[in-house]
Amino acid sequence: MRVVLQRVRDASVEVEGKIVGQIGKGMVLLLGATIGDSEKEVVYLADKCANLRIFEDAQGKMNLSVQEIGGEILVISQFTLYGDTRKGRRPSFTEAMEPKEAERLYLMFIDYLKEKGLRVEQGVFGAKMLVKIFNDGPVTFILDSKEK
Repeated sequence: MRVVLQRVRDASVEVEGKIVGQIGKGMVLLLGATIGDSEKEVVYLADKCANLRIFEDAQGKMNLSVQEIGGEILVISQFTLYGDTRKGRRPSFTEAMEPKEAERLYLMFIDYLKEKGLRVEQGVFGAKMLVKIFNDGPVTFILDSKEK
């Protein structure tokens, strides 16, 4: 499972011209699942995202987590995180998890973050979305459960 995490000032996601998720200060998580991912990867990455100290303290150092600042999270499903561009000009998505199981893990990831007391918004799984991200910093990290 992979996450592209961006620290944001604010962000929103639209589907068919309607805003379906919107947050203020916090993080946007672009989440992709691969074949073989399970609840173990969900728990690992959700915990990592919730506790990663990427927000500035009073001294301007990245020393606070999204939980500690009372921040918000916007989770967007993104199977293209498992796109393979090594051959040719058209990406291959053979490593992306099949949609039904990927959606189950996506929803589990969101529920796990909510159980931690975080305010979580989300996109619509499998929909064509317009995501507006005001990256703060810019601060962006790539997390992969296979690289722990």
